Amino acid sequence: LVDSLTSVLRGVLGQTFYPVLQRAIGFGSAFEGWTASEEEVVYRVLIPLKPPLGHVFCLKPDTEQQRLGRPFRVLVKLECRCLREQEGVFQLCYLHHANMVRRVTGQPNLLDTLCTDSYLDVKKTVRWFCALVRASWWCLPQSRSWDLALLPSKDSCNLRLTNSQESFQVRLLFGVQRHGSDIFITSQSQGADTPSTMWPETYTVAETKFFKHVASQLPQDSSHLRCLQILTGVLMHEGFSAHAIKTVVMRLLSTLPAAEWHKRYFLLQLSNILLQLCSYLEEKQLEHFIVGNQRLPQEIRLPPDVQTARPANLFQSLVQDPAAYSQAMQACRDL
Repeated sequence: LVDSLTSVLRGVLGQTFYPVLQRAIGFGSAFEGWTASEEEVVYRVLIPLKPPLGHVFCLKPDTEQQRLGRPFRVLVKLECRCLREQEGVFQLCYLHHANMVRRVTGQPNLLDTLCTDSYLDVKKTVRWFCALVRASWWCLPQSRSWDLALLPSKDSCNLRLTNSQESFQVRLLFGVQRHGSDIFITSQSQGADTPSTMWPETYTVAETKFFKHVASQLPQDSSHLRCLQILTGVLMHEGFSAHAIKTVVMRLLSTLPAAEWHKRYFLLQLSNILLQLCSYLEEKQLEHFIVGNQRLPQEIRLPPDVQTARPANLFQSLVQDPAAYSQAMQACRDL
C-alpha cells in the first residue's frame, strides 16, 4: 500500500523542490511478528526523505540533551552549482540565483515551504504529506477496495483503511537517515513541548532488522515471538514498558543457542525471560540493546557515535520512582 502511494507521489513531485520520498521501511512489533495481545495492530512505516535538487540536509544534534533518542534539527541549505557553469554546463545556481530559479521553474524552494528558520519543520511536513494523500488516494488501485480516513496527528500521517470485512491503521512517520546507517531521525514527537523543528533519533529500524536476522537463524517453529507477545500483554499493566521486555528478549536471542528457542521449550523460554528480567530489575540496570552494542550482526549498520556511545539504562525511570519499582519487583516475583 505505502509503496503504491509513494510511487504515485514521486510522480506528482517530480518537478518540484519538495523532499524526495524514498522506499518505505516497515518497523515495530507488527513487522517483527508480534504485538501486545490487547493492542490493535498498527502498521508503523517510515518514509525516508532526501533533499531535492539544489538542496542539502545538514543534521544538527541538540548538544544540550545527551539522553536516549536525542533530538536533531535538519538544517536545509541551498546548494551552489556555479562550478558546473565554469565547466561549460550551464545550470542555475540555487544558492546565488534563487530568485531566477523560482522564475524559471515556477516552483518555490524547500526553504519557502516546509521550513521554519531554515530548519525542516515536522508539522509543516506532516500537513503537506496529508494533503498529498487526500488529493492522490483515488489514483491508487487500493482505493477501489478500501475507504480511507485520515486521523488527526501532528507528527505522522495516520491512515485508517476500512472495507466491508475489516479495518486497520497505518502510521506513516518521516525521517532522515544518518550516515547511510539503520539509524534515523524521525518526525515522532517526544512530548507536547517538543519544538516542531526537532527530529528525535530512533533505533527501531535497527531493532526490526535484528528480528529479521534472528528469524533466519532460529528453528522455523520458534516460539520467541509468542513469548514476547504474552509477557508484554501481562507486564505492561505492571509498570514495565514494552520496549524493556523486548530488550530482554533481544539480549537472550543474541546469547542463547538457536536450538533452545524451539517451541517444545516454550515454558522454559518464558521462565528464562522472566528470570532475566528479574535479574536486571534487581540490579536496577537494563542497557539499551542497540546503542553501544558492537556485537550486532554485520548487516545492521550504526553511525560511529551510536556504536561507541554509553548505552542508556531503560530502568532509569523505575529507579527514580520507588513505588513503581516496588510494583514491578512484586509483579516479577508473582509471575
